[in-house]
Amino acid sequence: MRTVVPLLLSALLAACVSPKPPTSPETPPVGGPTASPPDAGTPSPAPEAPDAGGPDAGAVDAALPPGEDPLAQGIPGPGDLKRLDFRGGEPRLPIRLMEGRREVTFSPRGRMRMRFGGEEDRVLDAAAGTRWTVRVTQGEAAVLLARVQLGEFRFTDREGLGAAQAEWRARGVAVRTQALGGVYGIAGKVIDNRRVLLLVDEAHSVEDAMKSQAELLRAHGVRTSLFEEVRQPARAILEVLDESGAVVGLAQDRLDAETPDGAGFDVRQVEYGVGYDFHGFEDRTFRGALQLVVDRAGLLAVVNVVPLEDLLKGLVPAEIFARAHPEALKAQAVTARGEVLAKVGIKHLADPYLLCAEQHCAVYRGRTGEAASTTAAVEATRGEALFGVGGRLVDSVYSAVCGGHTEDNDIVWGGPPDPNLRGRPDTLEPSEAGLDPSHLEAWLAAPSPRAACQLSRFAQPSKFRWEKRFSAAQVDALVAKLGVGRVQAMSLGERGVSGRARVLSVSGDQGATQVRGELNIRRLFGMLNSSMAVVEAQRDTEGRPTHWVFRGGGWGHGVGMCQNGAIGRAEAGQRYQDILRHYFNGAEVAPIY
Repeated sequence: MRTVVPLLLSALLAACVSPKPPTSPETPPVGGPTASPPDAGTPSPAPEAPDAGGPDAGAVDAALPPGEDPLAQGIPGPGDLKRLDFRGGEPRLPIRLMEGRREVTFSPRGRMRMRFGGEEDRVLDAAAGTRWTVRVTQGEAAVLLARVQLGEFRFTDREGLGAAQAEWRARGVAVRTQALGGVYGIAGKVIDNRRVLLLVDEAHSVEDAMKSQAELLRAHGVRTSLFEEVRQPARAILEVLDESGAVVGLAQDRLDAETPDGAGFDVRQVEYGVGYDFHGFEDRTFRGALQLVVDRAGLLAVVNVVPLEDLLKGLVPAEIFARAHPEALKAQAVTARGEVLAKVGIKHLADPYLLCAEQHCAVYRGRTGEAASTTAAVEATRGEALFGVGGRLVDSVYSAVCGGHTEDNDIVWGGPPDPNLRGRPDTLEPSEAGLDPSHLEAWLAAPSPRAACQLSRFAQPSKFRWEKRFSAAQVDALVAKLGVGRVQAMSLGERGVSGRARVLSVSGDQGATQVRGELNIRRLFGMLNSSMAVVEAQRDTEGRPTHWVFRGGGWGHGVGMCQNGAIGRAEAGQRYQDILRHYFNGAEVAPIY
């Protein structure tokens, strides 16, 4: 029988503080690959990764009992949502709104039911508009271990993975692999976002793993990332306070709040832009449910559990101009839907949510950020995604401005060529496709072609063609970790069809090295606009560099859909299906629910 809160505080406290069994050293770490339900509704494990190395590599979730749908059993938990379930139609996803908070205040926009968990199904029923605060106490941070991630490969790229394994072993580095993601069969279509990570075999504390990263950068000029594993989950007691500040209930580690009529919640002072110059706080409104959970630091994370289509309503207007042509907005809605599906089970594996609402995953402001025009585009394309050869989901990536020519996926990210991610001219007419960025310096300096991304009414000349200058001292500081001393020469090479480079060669008075990878090159210089660029030195009378000048085109990686180009094409009369067919090399739009 359900109990309605307020409850006797002493009874609730006793239930909350009863200790959970400690995680044993043999317990596999949280954050491994996910299982994935096909049409029949039973998760099927991904095939084992090549050279799977260890008890946690290649592990998958257990299959659900036949007919059991976790998304139909009330609010699903974070563990349930490390995979998607389409059996009820569109899936719901847990999106982190903010974390690292000691308390948060929110109000339901309709009648609310808050669940405290535990053996007894304790709930609090409250009226619309009431104000509640959740505060964390007795928090204990998670114990994390980390391995240095040396590379990421498509599941089918055995050749690339094998070559990387051999290269690192020749350098004396012991490696292992880790499979991520899963395969979903839905309505005759295949969603496959499996990846294989190449990791340093030895696990360290996060701090020691970061030191290993610095050593690898100095020794090999390779920028790496960390793959984290939870060895012991974070814990805390959550206090629920009413409007007067009185504690009316306690919960261990997690609270769930929902409005049965779907009215959603107002959340006070949502933190955004963490680590950016636009960092701030804003009161925001969200559809769906809330989870108040303990984050890895033993503090409070606020998670919005929201249906995919409602997520897109708050996400698409943050990705494209809401005043853009409706057909461009539809193209953006379809690509964003595919991008979300492609990221599930790939990011935030050591966190109690699937994705975050920041640039790291996808900017999402909830109802606060919605616009009527983009909501209409999401509704008009409900459940639609892009599918290529064999009915497989296209990795529908996009960037702001291609600069007149898109790029091949393998040039930007490595791995095998994707037939749907081939670089091509962004001209509106086939007869205008005689451009040749293989002679990049002349291509950048020539009168601009009739590129769709240049003709959009939102086009900015400074993003189509640009120049960025650095003093010699600035460049020396930026590349100091490479250990080459004062830079004497730099060049960009191994260019793709758009002229984007994937190798930067740097020579200094203490040595020479290369930086490989389009994103690594851009990050080295504080996120260079793109790698469709040439670089030259300005020197003094004695031949010493005084400045380095990058001249380039485009804004972003240039793979897949050019967002400004999509607007230009829509304004020229193209439908969203035609726009997507152009940028994704013949891929077709099809519904998955």
